[in-house]
Amino acid sequence: MAEQAVGAIIKAITSDVKELVRDEVQLAKAELVPAAKAGGIGAGLLAGAAFFGVSAVFILYFCVVYVLVRLGLPEWASFLIVGAALLVLAGLLGAIGYTMIKKVKAPQRAIKQAKETVDAVKASAQQTLATIKGSDDKKSISR
Repeated sequence: MAEQAVGAIIKAITSDVKELVRDEVQLAKAELVPAAKAGGIGAGLLAGAAFFGVSAVFILYFCVVYVLVRLGLPEWASFLIVGAALLVLAGLLGAIGYTMIKKVKAPQRAIKQAKETVDAVKASAQQTLATIKGSDDKKSISR
């Protein structure tokens, strides 16, 4: 009879955990769907802004070339100067970005906490199994 009670308890715990997980997933969906829609619209607007911003930058580059030509430089030299300046700027930004990325480290505390949680769950499961096995051994001895 005790064996049935332990089995019933484990079944009830399993059922409760499944229901809790389902409820948490539903709550997450309810919170995330409106946020995802708003985020999608925002991302689309940002993409449009980026397109027009890049278009404007190209126009400004041609404007600089035009000014250099009006100052007396040949067209090829004006384009060469603007192109070289852009390459230097790209190189500087790339080097700075690369050094910043190299400094990024893994989230050590989160990893440690996750390992501790997994270890605690494993220990709890082993203790529960040992308790169940111990109660089974006591029943077989008393028979």
